[in-house]
Amino acid sequence: MTYTSSTVHVPDVAAVPRHIAIIMDGNGRWATQRRLPRVAGHTRGVDAVRSVVEACVARGVEFVTLFAFSSENWRRPTDEVSFLMRLFVTALEREVARLHANGIRLRVVGDLSMFNERIQDLIRRAETKTARNTRLTLTIAANYGGRWDIMQATRKLVEASVAAGEAVPVNEDTVSQYLAMNYAPEPDLFIRTGGEQRVSNFLLWQLAYAEFYFTDTYWPDFDADALNRAIASYADRERRFGRTSAQLVTQNQNADSLSC
Repeated sequence: MTYTSSTVHVPDVAAVPRHIAIIMDGNGRWATQRRLPRVAGHTRGVDAVRSVVEACVARGVEFVTLFAFSSENWRRPTDEVSFLMRLFVTALEREVARLHANGIRLRVVGDLSMFNERIQDLIRRAETKTARNTRLTLTIAANYGGRWDIMQATRKLVEASVAAGEAVPVNEDTVSQYLAMNYAPEPDLFIRTGGEQRVSNFLLWQLAYAEFYFTDTYWPDFDADALNRAIASYADRERRFGRTSAQLVTQNQNADSLSC
């Protein structure tokens, strides 16, 4: 199943977001504050992932997308990048069985060609093992960038036109079909931990109508209670998608009358 653009079609809205996207920021600073090596923060961050995913399952969230490694993160110190790659391997080896046992489907999106063959093989095995799970879809964005996503979707659209021998219509719905996350609805709620307030090339297309939530809490300290605060903030917002508040009131009144 593919999903369409929120700037073309108005999605359903509920008090609990269907899809939450998170930039897990602040691992290094969490460690530095405790006079630990930066990599200690990344290790602790894996525990936070487990806690937040479990909390999302409990709240009925259907899709969670985590920005684990951006296409720009290769610029970090070599030893830190090497550690992150080893941590990725360890997480894939240790966590997939747990995810599968809990009915969670795992997907990894990004330019995976930059990873070594072992990581690519572990990703393929994990995706295959969990492919039929339906309780929650957990997506890890690795070597991912929003601009890369739009460019690769455009390239695939052109290739489809060539294969068809005629121009494929270029519009938001057709481009959406070729995005890396065409299997998921656009995020309802975007969370960034660690105090920064920017999207950092994450899901540039998909975040067009997401609600943003920024917190100073570093990712290793972001737990179920912190997630609940973010969801509570989301539930208090009015999602209009270009419409007026009066239109929403009328829509809700009509819905109430139909349910009577």
